[in-house]
Amino acid sequence: MQYTSISTHVLLAEDNDLNAEIAVTLLEETGIVIKRVEDGIQCVNRVEQMSPGTYDLILMDTQMPNMDGYQAAQRIPHLNDKTRAEIPIIAMTANAFAEDRKRAFDAGMNGHIAKPIDIEKLGAAILSVLKKQESLQTGKNNSMSK
Repeated sequence: MQYTSISTHVLLAEDNDLNAEIAVTLLEETGIVIKRVEDGIQCVNRVEQMSPGTYDLILMDTQMPNMDGYQAAQRIPHLNDKTRAEIPIIAMTANAFAEDRKRAFDAGMNGHIAKPIDIEKLGAAILSVLKKQESLQTGKNNSMSK
């Protein structure tokens, strides 16, 4: 299953090695290029340091040491560069109750997927978020050209 006609680049913020290995393996099989960091601080730093447009999406574990995924998701939209600040974020968490989804969205995340990872559900979440992002960008570009 290929998610886009061109490579999709994902930043995975996941502190658990086994969960990261599973996510990387599943996503790479779909053609997604994935890089991993181990906590929210590393995630924010990586987004700040990489060229704008390096990552299409962030998959964010919500429970990590040093800075959790909720805190990282709240910081990214405040980055100086608009391209970096608007990277869509999908929460990945074992907490799958309605209040957990709400907390992820309240923190500024664009999607929520429960662990253990179901590749079909993750794929659907990635496609949905990327399509929404694309339509937002198209809308902005169209309104700027008028």
